[in-house]
Amino acid sequence: MTQTSQANTGEPLASGGDWRSTVDDGLKDIASDWGSDKDAFKDVPWGKAMMWIFLVSDTFIFTCFLTGYMTVRMSTTVPWPIPSEVFALTIAGNHIPLVLIAIMTFILITSSGTMAMAVNFGYRRDRNKTAILMLATALFGMSFVGMQAFEWTKLIVEEGVRPWGNPMGAAQFGSTFFMITGFHGLHVSIGVIYLLTVAYKVWRGHYEDTDYEIVEIAGLYWHFVDLVWVFIFAFFYLW
Repeated sequence: MTQTSQANTGEPLASGGDWRSTVDDGLKDIASDWGSDKDAFKDVPWGKAMMWIFLVSDTFIFTCFLTGYMTVRMSTTVPWPIPSEVFALTIAGNHIPLVLIAIMTFILITSSGTMAMAVNFGYRRDRNKTAILMLATALFGMSFVGMQAFEWTKLIVEEGVRPWGNPMGAAQFGSTFFMITGFHGLHVSIGVIYLLTVAYKVWRGHYEDTDYEIVEIAGLYWHFVDLVWVFIFAFFYLW
């Protein structure tokens, strides 16, 4: 090792402590560069690249959930509950199917619009409009989670659905429903906290002009959550 090093550099190899210090300094420089959101890939900031990697991995998880749901539904020999009847609400004496789910879907789709406008105003360096639109998006998300809590309460208290049982038919209905919608609801709740935090920092002017990509990164996460709900709505509620 010493001969090789001497042949390559023309100088004797430094002591063990010196080369360890050099390696440590190099690792610290790499961590500092990537931690400061510098471009880790060509023209792509590190934060945005990591968000994309996270979303791809999360896509695999939701795909497994929905694939498992389709598998148990097609393989069960016990009748599967009809979603339009299970998730119906009685309003003014009228039995309206999927009305709550339709409102929840409309809220999330609308929140994608406000989030897209927030990203647009973020790149225009308009702090106030960006923060207000992100706050509106977070409020839509909180409304969605509140309606989902109402939906869960109705199923558990009034219908008697449990993760391990279901008086309306196949027992797998309860387990798949609470697993899929609960995991998505957790994503929405985390997204609300994320948006509120970023909106506050934008409003306070904590980001420099070059740091407004954090708003776009938050938008990527929120659009992903909304898109996943569209698939859940189609697979679980309309099928």
